[in-house]
Amino acid sequence: MIRVLLVSQRIEVVRKYEELVKKLRYDFVSMSDAGLIADYLSASMCEIVIIDTLSGGIDFKNLLNKLRALLESSVLLFITDTNLKDRELIKFANGFLFEDMGEELISGTIAMNLRMRSSLEKLADTNRDLADSNYRLNALYSTSSQFAGTLDKEKLINYMLEGMDKALSFSLTSTLSFCTEEEPVLLINSLYEISPELIDTLKLRMVLHYKSLFEGKKLPFEIDTETLKVRKFVKFPASRFNFSLFQFDNMFSPISLGDNFFGCVEIFKETPFSTENATCFQTIAQQVSLPLKSATLYQELKETNLKLERLERLKSEFISIVSHELRTPLTSIKNSLDIMLSGKCGEVTPAYDKFLTMAKRNSKRLSGIINDLLDLSKIEAGKMDYHFKNMDINSVIEYVKSTLSVLIKDKNLTLYTEEGENLPEVYADSQRLEQVLTNLVSNAVKFTPEGKSITVKSELVEASDIKYNECFEPVLSKLSGKFVVVSVKDEGIGIAKENLLRVFDKFAQIENSLSRKVGGSGLGLPIASQLIEAHKGAIWCESELDKGTTFYFAVPVADN
Repeated sequence: MIRVLLVSQRIEVVRKYEELVKKLRYDFVSMSDAGLIADYLSASMCEIVIIDTLSGGIDFKNLLNKLRALLESSVLLFITDTNLKDRELIKFANGFLFEDMGEELISGTIAMNLRMRSSLEKLADTNRDLADSNYRLNALYSTSSQFAGTLDKEKLINYMLEGMDKALSFSLTSTLSFCTEEEPVLLINSLYEISPELIDTLKLRMVLHYKSLFEGKKLPFEIDTETLKVRKFVKFPASRFNFSLFQFDNMFSPISLGDNFFGCVEIFKETPFSTENATCFQTIAQQVSLPLKSATLYQELKETNLKLERLERLKSEFISIVSHELRTPLTSIKNSLDIMLSGKCGEVTPAYDKFLTMAKRNSKRLSGIINDLLDLSKIEAGKMDYHFKNMDINSVIEYVKSTLSVLIKDKNLTLYTEEGENLPEVYADSQRLEQVLTNLVSNAVKFTPEGKSITVKSELVEASDIKYNECFEPVLSKLSGKFVVVSVKDEGIGIAKENLLRVFDKFAQIENSLSRKVGGSGLGLPIASQLIEAHKGAIWCESELDKGTTFYFAVPVADN
């Protein structure tokens, strides 16, 4: 019911307005003692306050200054004549009622001001709601930004709770977390101190909430109130909550994404939650789930990588140890075979010579595999020795040509060399480049049929002019400047396009009948690749099935 308060010392005015207000079906109160008005307004709400400024004996200016705060939500109307004596009173008034006004005009003025008051209240409520919504949106945005900035699961849970505190100003939150420690933990964030008995009740309440989420299903974690750890954070320990906390308004939400369950959270607030509060609460609980899943996947990936690194290290150590252990007895075997083949241990019959030569050939092959294994383990451990100096690349070609001449002749192949003239020097380890080129030419010999040819070529090339298959783009696109490029072209079996990149994988051999026949460790090209990488160069190949393969390696020109 709307209440109208009239402040006047004139009896005829009081009677007039009382009769009029009752016709409007509003409550009417009149007062003439200025000293009692403040007490009355403190106890009762009046929508309309009418001040009779024509009454004598009242200091209206002083009165209105005292009542300013109490009149903020009321419509203030002044009864006056056309000549308002104190012009300063105008700043207090919402409207004016004149002495000669009729009832209809007075009623209309009161109704209009009431409608205006109602509109202003709605506008104030709307502005307040907009401000609250804007504040919650800012809190959500800030929390989302924090979520995006970390993969630490404990920090993510803390950011969630901070976001809820900013957006909802909770009294207490109880959070069951499966991602802050190795075991489930109950995080209690409270405005005030809480007793051990209240903590035990919160533990029991959360365990029951948790189990109800998986009723009839297997629990992600088995927990009970006895073993559940508690971590408590209190803002103002001077005050204390009691069991009346459970009379507060509360909300509950799981923290999960699909099959990934990270915990659950319950929030208590002394004042009721609005619909917008509930939406905000659920949004934050859902928002944290995705980064928690990402953090879980990252942690799993990190642990897997550590395991793989450990396995890789153990494998390298194993290869190194085994290679060293094989080298010693193999040296004795080779020496014994050489002595026997020399005839110092007796006559070597053709049959003996055949089998001893076969044994010597295979021991040499085994020695090569062991040397490859040792080189690989040194490279991977970063212990390979390099002796860099300015050198002529063509000297490497001549060395390899001389070293493998017997092998090439035995296979009935022809080796052509096209050495570029006046090539600039490269800054390299000549022994390692000889090892790379020996591997490439040896492979060409293995896979080239008898009667065919192999061509080794050297030339100066600008990095931007190098042509290559798109699978080598990641490496070769990074090259810049001038390079000396050495190529080894054969007329062998060729390599399918989809297998070009695989040839540089460790222990890999492209499956075909000839590769099975010639055998090998599958380490020559991976070793060559890593040796060229150490020279800040690149190695690649191009091929066509049944027509042949060309391997290239590029070494940067030495700085003058």
